[in-house]
Amino acid sequence: MAGFPGTIERSNGTLKHIDILLALCRSAMGSGSPVIAHQIERLRDALIEDDDRESAARFTRLLSSEQRAAEMSVSKLKRSSAVLSAGETLTANTVVPVDRETASPLAELIPIERLPLEPPIFDPQQRSALDALLSEWKFADALAERGMPPSRTCLLYGAPGTGKTALALWMARQLNLPVVLVRLDGLISSFLGTTSRNIGALFTFAARYRCVLLLDEFDAIAKLRDDPQEVGEIKRVVNTLLQNLDQRASSGLTIAITNHEGLLDPAVWRRFEIQLSVPRPAFAQRESIVSRYLDSLELSSAKVRFLAWMTAGLSGAEIEQLVRGVRRSTALAEAQDSQMRFDFMNAIQQYASLNNGRLQDTIARLVTGRHEELARTLASARDIGFRATDIADVLDVGKATVSRWLNRSSGEEPAAIGA
Repeated sequence: MAGFPGTIERSNGTLKHIDILLALCRSAMGSGSPVIAHQIERLRDALIEDDDRESAARFTRLLSSEQRAAEMSVSKLKRSSAVLSAGETLTANTVVPVDRETASPLAELIPIERLPLEPPIFDPQQRSALDALLSEWKFADALAERGMPPSRTCLLYGAPGTGKTALALWMARQLNLPVVLVRLDGLISSFLGTTSRNIGALFTFAARYRCVLLLDEFDAIAKLRDDPQEVGEIKRVVNTLLQNLDQRASSGLTIAITNHEGLLDPAVWRRFEIQLSVPRPAFAQRESIVSRYLDSLELSSAKVRFLAWMTAGLSGAEIEQLVRGVRRSTALAEAQDSQMRFDFMNAIQQYASLNNGRLQDTIARLVTGRHEELARTLASARDIGFRATDIADVLDVGKATVSRWLNRSSGEEPAAIGA
């Protein structure tokens, strides 16, 4: 087909299996990605060039219907945004409040166009909960009409690097609202009373505009009030924070983030209608994260699954760092010698040596040790389902060598790896 990569099989002059292809395209367009829409337009144009007007017309109707649905969705979001956060519109020229003593800005404004389009990768249960929460916010106007206001406060908690901030920013993008990002550790002042004043100024600012108020490092202020190590000032600060959260709950949307949920005052927990744990990724999610950050680097499915296996216990941010390290090793090999063959396991061993504090001890030992022991462990790992050919691909050895390792008599049991 002219203008379109690959060859498309036809039947009676029209695109074969067009119903299946249309269903796939319709499903892909649900992501809202302009890249998907562009590729479907290319397919439509290629069909027109090949004089398959009937098939082209069906793709034109698909594009038109999805565009109308997107416009209706934006309209609903605008109405729901008004319910969630009434007020003035934030612009690039909006002046944020500053600390009176230092003149430092108390918040960062993130416009809608800078918010992420891609959602973080979560397991199906977590994603289902997120979809339910977003539906509640997207149809806030309908709920309000029935006397059931949507949840306006959400606490995201979990280990560092699990994607809490990225999730909050993506949620704001789905609601078509800009973000007022506040790192609460930056609000604390050595001047008596200044911290409480800063909190009050921020909440007053957020109440004036249509926005999502995102409170990062939330545990910096919202500590246990009965902590014997804290002075009376922090207790007053927590009380000020609680009062402002209560007031904002009737007029705006607030998302708080913490890596240390155990430090939060019980009264703070009660202020949040939604309390969402963001866990470390399981194997399937790690595999998806690896694939996302490979970018233009092409790795076999066996190598992708191996990276997902060896990153057990790591956060999404740490997995991204590993993948970027592999990509750097590839680029360096090509820069030094365009004919040089990229050594995958060498790159992995370098990462393990430089970051053995991140990896599980057993994994770090296996990756940097004898290939034979690693091969036996991979063969016994149920989550990745490796065959001898997969192990040979990862370790860059012959299949016969792997088979010999696996068949060799040994009294040792393969190392057990945590999920």
